[in-house]
Amino acid sequence: MSEEPDNPIAAVIDAAQEVRDPLEGLVERRREDAGAAFESDVLAALVALKRTDRPAFERLRAQLKDVGQRLGALDEAIARADDDSGTRPKQVNILLELAESAERFHAPDGTAYADILVDGHRETWPIGSKGFREWLLRSYFETRGGAPGSESVRSAISMIEAQARHGGSAQEVHNRVAGFEDRIYIDLGNEQWDAIEVDAAGWRIIANPPVRFRRAAGTKALPAPKHGGSIQQLRPFLNVQSEHRFVLAVSWALAAFRHRGPYPVLALSGEHGSAKSTFTAILRAVLDPNTAPMRSLPREDQDLFIAAYNAHLLAFDNISGLPTWISDTLCRLSTGGSFAVRQLYTDRDEILFDAVRPMILNGIEDIVTRPDLADRSLFLKLEPIPEDKRRSEEEFWAAFARELPDILSALLDGVAKGLAMLAQTSHDKLPRMADFARWATACETAFWPAGTFAAAYEANRDDAVEGMIEADLVADTLRAFMAKRTVRTVWTGTATELLGALNQEAGEKVRRDKSWPVTARGLRGRLTRAASSLRKVGIDIAPPSREGHARERIFTISCVPEHSSAQPSAPSAPATSPADDLLEEGELPF
Repeated sequence: MSEEPDNPIAAVIDAAQEVRDPLEGLVERRREDAGAAFESDVLAALVALKRTDRPAFERLRAQLKDVGQRLGALDEAIARADDDSGTRPKQVNILLELAESAERFHAPDGTAYADILVDGHRETWPIGSKGFREWLLRSYFETRGGAPGSESVRSAISMIEAQARHGGSAQEVHNRVAGFEDRIYIDLGNEQWDAIEVDAAGWRIIANPPVRFRRAAGTKALPAPKHGGSIQQLRPFLNVQSEHRFVLAVSWALAAFRHRGPYPVLALSGEHGSAKSTFTAILRAVLDPNTAPMRSLPREDQDLFIAAYNAHLLAFDNISGLPTWISDTLCRLSTGGSFAVRQLYTDRDEILFDAVRPMILNGIEDIVTRPDLADRSLFLKLEPIPEDKRRSEEEFWAAFARELPDILSALLDGVAKGLAMLAQTSHDKLPRMADFARWATACETAFWPAGTFAAAYEANRDDAVEGMIEADLVADTLRAFMAKRTVRTVWTGTATELLGALNQEAGEKVRRDKSWPVTARGLRGRLTRAASSLRKVGIDIAPPSREGHARERIFTISCVPEHSSAQPSAPSAPATSPADDLLEEGELPF
């Protein structure tokens, strides 16, 4: 029979002492061995120490840092060891369980989104965004009283994104303005994620709209509008000297509040001191306020479409000229276009941007010179403001802030009128931007008599055509050439013969200009671009054709009978209004 130990407790202590404490001498071992803290028994002991004696754990952690231990890597290893211990669910599983309360879906472009509930209201965030990550970490802290490891968070978010893409529904996500059924929704941008709902009966502020909005960095809130505002409250803040120009500015703003394009480009020009930047900033503040209301033109297509992805309205300030490539891209953004770029770190995957956006361009000169972009533009030339009529920035913007809720209300009244009248609005003769013209006509009776917009738009188009021809040396020279043909109003010949005739008409100074064509092929391209503008002033260029065995195609250029002189007609004088009289009396607020 074996002998019982005299003191069983002492025996247990002796046995425990025979087992080495993994944390004993760890700091000294770490001096010699960089992996000492990552041994499995050490990690298990660190997990136990962290749970039972947090002050001792933190002191040991600080000592390890003093001898060169990278604490980030150690903390992640401790978190993994804690997950693997089986004493509680893994952090990734906890995060996935918390994410179950979020409705997950994906946009048509494949971006994964989640609707999350925050303080009783719904917010929509891309799952890979900072906003969603912060919500997930806050939920974890509230339920577990701590923070998950960064690797666990990354793994969980990747799985949530995959679930949204492959298991969630597909839904459109919008910037600032959206449409659903017969209503338009405008994101107020406030902390409660409220929206303005507009239908044919009027408008109202609602919570949790049936559409989804995303908010990029820089998005600012619109003020809560107040019923009863007047559109004339906007006029003192815009430097326009005629009723026609004000009508066009308001019509453009009403189009920007529509959920679909095409949207005309608003082109502002004027010398220094004509408040072009202020005009731009005012419209941006009314429609889509942002911490960076204006920007310079991007250097490539990709940057332009990324800007369009992150904002509803684009405003470009102080432009000195438009290169051909960006003029073409602005056309695509005005009426609808897309751009594809290779996804980062991949060889085959592409990211697709598809957008149509309202845009503002401003510059000292007439910056829109290509006919295709001009057909999509509204042109407003701003007059310089006398020094004695200016106001300080502080006073001006304070006054605007007071009026903004009423101004927004008036524009919403116009949008509601447009929704009510659109179905019964038609045009006998549709202009280039037919959808915009129809919408502006449907809205106009909220503010002006029927036909006001059409008169303003027609005058603006006539001015634009004249500007396009004057800016194009070939078109201007051809018009002068045809104007001299008083007997025969039709000219026929090859491109080579026409180039010779135009060279003679232009003179040496024009021929030396770098934009003047030097070959028949170059002339054909220039005529194709200028044909629509020339047709509007009575010069028709028939498509070239081959006659007989001729090697070159034959052009036929003729003057339309009612424009037989091929001379530009003087633009009609714009209509005036009581508001014009106020401006003439020195009431400009700049």
